[in-house]
Amino acid sequence: MSCEPWQCAEIASTKKANPIQKPEIAVAMIKKATRPLLIVGSRAVTQTLEGKPVIDYIIDLANASKVPVVATAHIVGDFVKRGYQPAAFMTAMDISNRIVDRTWQGLDGKGHPDLIMYIGLPYYMEALILSGLKHFAPDLKTMTLDNKFHVHASWSFPNASAEEWASNLTTMTSKFL
Repeated sequence: MSCEPWQCAEIASTKKANPIQKPEIAVAMIKKATRPLLIVGSRAVTQTLEGKPVIDYIIDLANASKVPVVATAHIVGDFVKRGYQPAAFMTAMDISNRIVDRTWQGLDGKGHPDLIMYIGLPYYMEALILSGLKHFAPDLKTMTLDNKFHVHASWSFPNASAEEWASNLTTMTSKFL
């Protein structure tokens, strides 16, 4: 597993993501967070791991962890078809802009999120969003659950194969059950 940016032009500057070496570390951070939020992009529908769409892994994880999910783009219908109702659906840029706003009280109006997780967004878009959050919401913790290392996140899984990614998501889910 590599901790270099998946996209070679992504330069971290002085602050670089901490690599998540084991899925149990990510689980501990999610459990410690008081208001985590999972933002899911359209690639969750188009990518498969071991013959299973990534969105199914995400639904399993969301059900086990009880973390609210924001479906981006057009994928809310894919969640609903599978019997899962996301907490919200909006564009990735819209939810990310709300997160930067310190006065925003979250999806339920009960407080600002303290851990934001991203999965399934196009790499270049996720990198730009994470860079913006790093600079304009520096106290916020961010984590990527993709199999591509994101230097601008607070925490990111290293570059990994599809098999390792499936194993990470399955292990994470099992730790919440």
